[in-house]
Amino acid sequence: MNETLVLAAFLIPALVIAIVFHEVAHGWVANMLGDPTAKELKRLSLNPLHHVDLIGTIILPGALALAGAPVFGWAKPVPVNARRLDNPRQGMMLVAAAGPATNLALALIGAVLVGLLLPEDAKLGEPLSILGVALFTFISINLFLALFNLIPLPPFDGSHIVEGLLPDNAARAYGRLRPYGLPLLFLLLLVIPWLFPELGIVEKVIVPPVQWAQGQVLEVARIVSGA
Repeated sequence: MNETLVLAAFLIPALVIAIVFHEVAHGWVANMLGDPTAKELKRLSLNPLHHVDLIGTIILPGALALAGAPVFGWAKPVPVNARRLDNPRQGMMLVAAAGPATNLALALIGAVLVGLLLPEDAKLGEPLSILGVALFTFISINLFLALFNLIPLPPFDGSHIVEGLLPDNAARAYGRLRPYGLPLLFLLLLVIPWLFPELGIVEKVIVPPVQWAQGQVLEVARIVSGA
């Protein structure tokens, strides 16, 4: 029980911050590109209460973390009206990319803090090591959300980027997948790994890119620390 509470204490704040900044970034870029919908509905706020979805932001990610499954979740989507964008096709690509880009920026900020605040000789159990766990959790959550949201499967951000790159006919055909995106995701990441663990979908497909990104970001921490 204590381990569960400790995990929640680190995981939930990191996830809430990551998701809130991710969603606000979508609305902020949309507003810059001509669509003030999010601003009009007062969704350009960093107040978590405006964005947090009880199931998608807290309950589901917490349950997945405790089960050792890939941790993913969602917030209340910031509304974007593509028809109000100055250039709907290009604009939706930039709006979609803003969320993952913000998570990558937050991960880099976390890495800089690691380099500045955590000496190499910090011992497990000291206050700095607790700060270290919090920062590493923050970095990992942001990297995972950035890469996860770039999956080219509706309704994730990667799908909007792919849709914007495709010719019109192909984009319309691709857009028809949108109602089936989440069921396909649950099938690929939860159902199939549970039924056929030997396939190693999570271990072979999801984990390696996140580990690679962690290594790159933590290299920034080493540079900042002068190690």
